[in-house]
Amino acid sequence: MKTKLLDKTLLFPYFLSLKTRHAMFNSGMRKSQTAEVPTICIGNVAVGGTGKTPHTEMILRTLMADPRWKGTNISVLSRGYKRDSKGFQQVTVDGTAAMYGDEPLQIKKKFPFVTVAVDKDRNEGCRYLCHPDLLQTEKKARKCKDKNLNPASIIILDDAFQYRSLKPTVSIVLVDYNRPVFKDHLMPVGRLRDLPERLYEADIVIVTKCPAYMEQEEKDQWVRDLGLKENQKVFFTKIVYCDLEPVFPESESRYLYSKRLILFTGIADDKPLRMYLSDNYKVVRHLTFPDHHKYTDRDMMSVKAASAASPTAVIATTEKDSQRVKDCAKTPDSVKQRLFRAPIKVDFLSEEEHDEFRLTLQSFLK
Repeated sequence: MKTKLLDKTLLFPYFLSLKTRHAMFNSGMRKSQTAEVPTICIGNVAVGGTGKTPHTEMILRTLMADPRWKGTNISVLSRGYKRDSKGFQQVTVDGTAAMYGDEPLQIKKKFPFVTVAVDKDRNEGCRYLCHPDLLQTEKKARKCKDKNLNPASIIILDDAFQYRSLKPTVSIVLVDYNRPVFKDHLMPVGRLRDLPERLYEADIVIVTKCPAYMEQEEKDQWVRDLGLKENQKVFFTKIVYCDLEPVFPESESRYLYSKRLILFTGIADDKPLRMYLSDNYKVVRHLTFPDHHKYTDRDMMSVKAASAASPTAVIATTEKDSQRVKDCAKTPDSVKQRLFRAPIKVDFLSEEEHDEFRLTLQSFLK
């Protein structure tokens, strides 16, 4: 896949910096390390919105059902985007989004027996996960809240495709069906944060947010347009929304029977959620915030004001947003009573494709 002429000219400084950086790693001028245990990298070449977190959860479920990894210490390592803490931190179920980031906290709450950690330095994070005894002796990690760790058996690296200093066992890159890489441009004109040709370095490419059904001809056209190598595998997944669930213990289920809904979101792409909710509710108000927005008491008062205008409407948000909402100390009780979140997961378009993905993943982890 070639970088477009516009990216090479108008966006030349950014294009050159990316090209130079990758050339240094590819030539060996800059070194890459490998972890002591198998690692699975999940990433993308675009900014936000491809579904890294639900795909991380899907891979967790896949590993937990695999006889080789079932019962072992499967770990997840994330950067912890926009967290207030520094260095390596083990995520705890009673923690906050401010401490760990919304996505790692969401994963930990869904999989409480899985080790979830955050560290901007992925090499350091892998080292601590493989040798948790170092947390007791090295000064940099002494502020960790919970140090009762078992050595990792395998590590899922969330959003680490651009972290070239660590070479994973297998790289999985996500591409948004609604925003094809081959039609996009580098930032700030488009949403590409990396060179599109880096898709060639992925072991597996997953086209995400697909329609529930795709003809084989359309899948084949995607493979041709991506222009990948013969040994690269391409899979297709869809978003699956689950029933709304309460965010707070005070939530009253009677509001779920309302036909009106107030929505607030702080994610990169909320269009699929809006379409899903519109099937059962009339969205009377939609408040939008930036991706990974840290909600304030003032924001919650805005939600309260919107709900006051529709006193019978249910209030809904995303799973990720709900983690950050809980950091607000003064969320009004009237909002808590009506606030629900829409859990999300991803699935393959067919069971056969899921089985093929599982076998492909196993082949890299031998």
